[in-house]
Amino acid sequence: MTNKRTIIALTLAFAAFAAPALAQEHSHEAPTPPAVKWSFAGPFGKFDEGQLQRGFKIYKEVCSSCHALSLLSIGSLADAGGPGFSEAQVAALAAEYKIKDIDDKGEAIERAGRPADHFPSPFANDAAAAAANGGVAPPDMSTLAKARGYMRGFPTFVFDIFTQYQEAGPDYIHAVLNGYKDAAPAGFIMPPGGNYNEYFPGHVIAMPKPLSDGQVTFDDGAPATLAQYSKDVTAFLMWAAEPKLVQRKRTGFQVMIFLIVLSGLLYFTKKKVWSAVH
Repeated sequence: MTNKRTIIALTLAFAAFAAPALAQEHSHEAPTPPAVKWSFAGPFGKFDEGQLQRGFKIYKEVCSSCHALSLLSIGSLADAGGPGFSEAQVAALAAEYKIKDIDDKGEAIERAGRPADHFPSPFANDAAAAAANGGVAPPDMSTLAKARGYMRGFPTFVFDIFTQYQEAGPDYIHAVLNGYKDAAPAGFIMPPGGNYNEYFPGHVIAMPKPLSDGQVTFDDGAPATLAQYSKDVTAFLMWAAEPKLVQRKRTGFQVMIFLIVLSGLLYFTKKKVWSAVH
């Protein structure tokens, strides 16, 4: 009887360990995106101006033909902690865009952009965007780095609280940009119009591979490779999603110092006030 129970227990234990592997095999579960070293990571991290400028160039020359950046103003490119463009550069860039507006008479007009304007969408509306992209409108990239991510699981997410890890979105975007394969694995059924991506959930993504080596030339001589492109444009998208990240971290550090000093003062005040009480 004891041997029978032992066999049953071993069988159940094996099934418990084998089930996740079998589920992953049959559900084609995406692997965990590899962690990337980002300049903006951690409590003292900050954006690299050169990287943000390169990332913006990739967005402007490649991504902007399909993806909007509607929540970001053009003038924010000159804000502190960002790409570091000058006011004159931003004004010249804004003038390249055509903005739909209304004149003093209430008539619809099209004018040159100003720094205060937000980046215009490449499509007139969501319906037009969907019609031009197989029935699904491409997502707005304004908050993409915050809206996307993956589950870190236990106990990793516990340590993330102390390390202030918030790079799940950038790690995921970087992985997807590098996760395209020329063909799906044997036995994988690829629907028409789909593209196989190792890190995209379900592995089927409608967007064709957007970046390839030699596609964009950088003014600073940085490598024109997919590895460089994916890091630079991801860093730019993280900045677009949180332009005040550096200021927020600085303010948070100052608040922590204040609270530590205040706690010390309160402790010694209490000790002094109650010193006569035995």
